[in-house]
Formats: sequence, structure tokens, C-alpha cells
Amino acid sequence: MSTPVEITIYTTSTCPYCRAAKDLLKKKNLAFNEISVDGDPDGRQKMTERANGRTTVPQIFFNETHIGGCDDLQELHWGGKLDLLLADLAER
Repeated sequence: MSTPVEITIYTTSTCPYCRAAKDLLKKKNLAFNEISVDGDPDGRQKMTERANGRTTVPQIFFNETHIGGCDDLQELHWGGKLDLLLADLAER
């Protein structure tokens, strides 16, 4: 039995890459939890720790798997690997 993949995306309100990543997730009808790190140094620190030191936004996670940023998400999508990864994670 598969379980839904929990998608978390750390963003800021002025980031065009954050908007592009969220638009792609919405286009694929994928629900996600958005965590804004605008003016939130503690939230940004937590994001940086989860993202293995990456400090830029967006940072995207599927369950506890770090996907990376917008470019990484788009590369998965355009390479045909996004749906496969989601299916694999749902089966775990």
C-alpha cells in the first residue's frame, strides 16, 4: 500500500525560483507544505541544517529526502524521473 509523499518547500516571498518550483508542483497536482523563512533566522537555520548546508531558497524535500532547489526539481521533471521518485517514495 502506498502512502502519500509529504512535500516540504522552504521559500521566501520575493524569490522567483520559489514561485517556479511551487508552480511546477501545482501543475502536477502535488500538495506541499510551504515554510516561509522570510525574516525567520531560526527557520532558515533549520532549513540549512536539513539541506546539508545549502542556504539558498527554495529547498525542497520529499518526506526526509532532500531534492534540492528549483533547478534540481525541474531537472527531475524534465528528465522523466520526478514521477518515478514520487512512486518509489510512496512505496517505502
